[in-house]
Amino acid sequence: TVMITGDYLKTAQAIAKNISILPADGSIDETGALDCGGLRPTGDYLPLEEIDALTSRVNVFARAKPEDKLEIVKSLQRQGFVSAMTGDGVNDAPALKEADIGVSMGLEGTEVAKGASDMILTDDNFCSIVKAVKKGRVIYSGIEKFVSFIMSVHFAEVLQIFLCVVAGLPIMRSPLQILFLVLVTDLPPAIALGVEPAEDGIMDKKPRPKTQPVVLPWMWRCIIANGMILT
Repeated sequence: TVMITGDYLKTAQAIAKNISILPADGSIDETGALDCGGLRPTGDYLPLEEIDALTSRVNVFARAKPEDKLEIVKSLQRQGFVSAMTGDGVNDAPALKEADIGVSMGLEGTEVAKGASDMILTDDNFCSIVKAVKKGRVIYSGIEKFVSFIMSVHFAEVLQIFLCVVAGLPIMRSPLQILFLVLVTDLPPAIALGVEPAEDGIMDKKPRPKTQPVVLPWMWRCIIANGMILT
């Protein structure tokens, strides 16, 4: 978690300690918090590599200007992080727009911030973000189960018809029978898998990489194995 604020450094450090972004013992006050003037000591921003080095270790940025927020978001993205930016003011809009997920406040947020964001917290409660992440993980897990089951069943049907054609045997299923299987025997179990409740420890899993496919290699192996058994 990175905190970006327009407050002075000492104020930012005190707030960060209160919400556990920085250790209460002050052990990393010097390295974990930075005045945003350090990003542009001569008026111009530091080289990208130096900015990335700072954002990789600093958790609190104080006296931030709108352009500073934008540079920090871009730096995190260059390092491969999926960045979610929260804000409520007009000056937060550029960073909200640039972030992978822009989150604005529904009660206190400006219309500009809401327009630039992807998600609006209707209750202005940051705990709602955690609930949204959990719900998203549950939905994604349901999609994986749904796709894995459907592809296993359909692979079995295709393989069965293929073997019949190759072996010169009569086709075991007519188009109407296949349609019946899809609508009556395949779809209800797949839907049930897709709406299952959350698994235990789903929030303890590491974030999924953006480039990770829905069907993972081990899932392909299971799909093929299940399909051959069903055939």
